[in-house]
Amino acid sequence: MGNYFRPEIECASREQIKAWQDERLVKTVKHVYDNVPYYRNLMEQKGVTPGDIKSTEDLHKLPFLTKDDLREAYPYGLLAVPLHDCVRIQSTSGTTGKRVVAFYTQHDIDLWDDCCARAIVAAGGTADDVVQVCYGYGLFTGGPGLNGGSHKVGSLTLPMSSGNTDRQIQFMTDLGATILCCTPSYAAYLAESILERGLRDKIKLKAGIFGAEAWSEEMRQDIQNKLGIKAYDIYGLTEISGPGVSFECSEQTGMHVNEDHFIAEIINPVTGEVLPDGEKGELVFTSITKQAFPLLRYRTRDICVLNREKCSCGRTHVKMSKPMGRSDDMLIVKGVNVFPSQIETVLLNKGYPANYQIIVSRVNNSDRLEVQVEMTPEMFSDNLSEISNREKELVEAMKAMLGIYAEVRLVAPKTIARSEGKAVRVIDNRKLY
Repeated sequence: MGNYFRPEIECASREQIKAWQDERLVKTVKHVYDNVPYYRNLMEQKGVTPGDIKSTEDLHKLPFLTKDDLREAYPYGLLAVPLHDCVRIQSTSGTTGKRVVAFYTQHDIDLWDDCCARAIVAAGGTADDVVQVCYGYGLFTGGPGLNGGSHKVGSLTLPMSSGNTDRQIQFMTDLGATILCCTPSYAAYLAESILERGLRDKIKLKAGIFGAEAWSEEMRQDIQNKLGIKAYDIYGLTEISGPGVSFECSEQTGMHVNEDHFIAEIINPVTGEVLPDGEKGELVFTSITKQAFPLLRYRTRDICVLNREKCSCGRTHVKMSKPMGRSDDMLIVKGVNVFPSQIETVLLNKGYPANYQIIVSRVNNSDRLEVQVEMTPEMFSDNLSEISNREKELVEAMKAMLGIYAEVRLVAPKTIARSEGKAVRVIDNRKLY
């Protein structure tokens, strides 16, 4: 299984996993209560003290954390160690321009690298592999996470970052990359580009680790067929650490959660009630080994199912299904979190009415974001250059807010269909779930 497979952890008995979780949960709750006034206040409002949490059976007594809490406590309000103990931040976009910032001690980075190393080994990775990391680097967790995991495994790491397809393919062929790490849509684009250039026989890829956006089983088969690889899913979120919270094994029937570091629950998104294994609901994570930024009962808003049936790969950690949708209105476009409220903020700031529609589609395996915006009667004119200038101004403002390009189309007043109920703001034509 490679030189980083840890059977004593990944194949531990359920009793051993529970013992680790019980002990680490109790310790983490006390750590957070003592050092994070924001969360201590939430616990006090619920009438819970650290003494009430004796094992994972008591987890349901703790209050939830949401993205709203992270925004409210921004930047330092959920930090559980002195700032001088932190060595890094990673960040993701928030809904109104306020970013979510996660902090890491060196211990936290080491644990994160460890989780990503497990994902690489589950995809067949060893010290003899060449791992090409085409996730974005910088504040985004994808690049740094798989980069650190690849180092832990001892693989030769190509820290390519995203884009520049010609250079990607040159290094892939010249250096004999064997494992590709990127978003599924970029993998599909690379596959097409390799076939167009007639270089299929020149690549040595055997596996791909793809995440950061939703992708269908059909897309997986297509990538596997075109590149002649096995494509593995990986899951993570900046708030909890980044990629490597869970990952697929060779069975490809769900992602093993690293249960020695995270406790997974499924709840009813409306009532917050914990649901039994096998029922579909919202995924909630509790970090039990992190020092700087341990979140307790963090609501991911991802809808999925947990499965504890024995896996033929030998790993005993619980498996989560691919996310089947969201319990909020967030979209993931090109690996970036996009909220309708962000787009609304831009429009209102520029004097447009809140009559708009977001259309997401996939063209040539790449996400395309279009925003149709109604003009007010005062703005509406036959002057095409004036309308074009307005569209360009909105494109720039959206790019600044979202971090990605959105096509903007201004339309005449009253042309976007009105709804008597909740406005249909988003049309997602990717049919991913």
